Amino acid sequence: MYTLQRFIIMTLDPVHIGVGGYRLGRVDNSIAREPGTNLPIIPGTSFSGAARSYAARRLGRPDCAGQSGHCGKPDCPVCYTFGNTRGSDGGNAGTVSLTDAQLLLFPVHSMAGPVWVTTHSRLVQAGFTVDAPELDREQCATTLPDWNKPLNLGWLLLDHKNTDAVIVSPPEKAIASWEDVTVRLVLVENGLFSQIVNSNLEVRTSVSIDPLTGAAKDRALFTYEALPRATLLWCDVVEDDYRQEFPSADEEEKAKTFGPKSPLDVVRAGLSLAEYLGIGGMGTRGFGRIKLMADWQVSHA
Repeated sequence: MYTLQRFIIMTLDPVHIGVGGYRLGRVDNSIAREPGTNLPIIPGTSFSGAARSYAARRLGRPDCAGQSGHCGKPDCPVCYTFGNTRGSDGGNAGTVSLTDAQLLLFPVHSMAGPVWVTTHSRLVQAGFTVDAPELDREQCATTLPDWNKPLNLGWLLLDHKNTDAVIVSPPEKAIASWEDVTVRLVLVENGLFSQIVNSNLEVRTSVSIDPLTGAAKDRALFTYEALPRATLLWCDVVEDDYRQEFPSADEEEKAKTFGPKSPLDVVRAGLSLAEYLGIGGMGTRGFGRIKLMADWQVSHA
């Protein structure tokens, strides 16, 4: 028994999911990328850790948030959903798995104002219906009203394909603010997408402060990159409730919480707090907030 649920997520702030070190290159602190495409991702481990921590807070079970200290009780929705290392049977595996979040729509500035760049294959893979022309590497197709001239995407100028693109979100799936986004989409060739994304990531420069003097430390200047605000991503959450024993909340528990009915409800509860508390690094610098825009069931067995 399993349920495959698709989540659409938007970054409310720049999001920095670091790779744990420095490198020589364009920036000192780079973000996580997919090896094959070199495109930024938000790893499933980042989602899972944040979802567990925030769900434990929301459900009033802070001890079940970390890697240890789990209560392991059969009536704990957090331990049941994400797994635990305690209990009479020595612990249990979790009942959900979160995949890496992949780019769906990437915001870029242009002469037509802000637009979201994507590709035909990415939209189709995420479940969208796309009617768009085939594109060469030097061409783009848009949903911009009455646009019939070349369009720049950052530093890059592309010819506009005369045939407009028509993109429809999955049937009956209400994605918040989709009407505002769908009239500002730009489709490009697959091989060009990675270059456009990596050329338009947000890059900031910071300096460490000496706590004794309150001034900048000598030789402490560093740069870091992040996914820009208003990036849309998608990921899958698989609910494998192999035990079929999800604890139902009693009346006292329902009075304190929203009363989750399934492991997927617990994941939603955790991600809803990420809209305020964020994920990833640089949280004290105004980074990390994300918002769950929509989710729908893809398959069930």
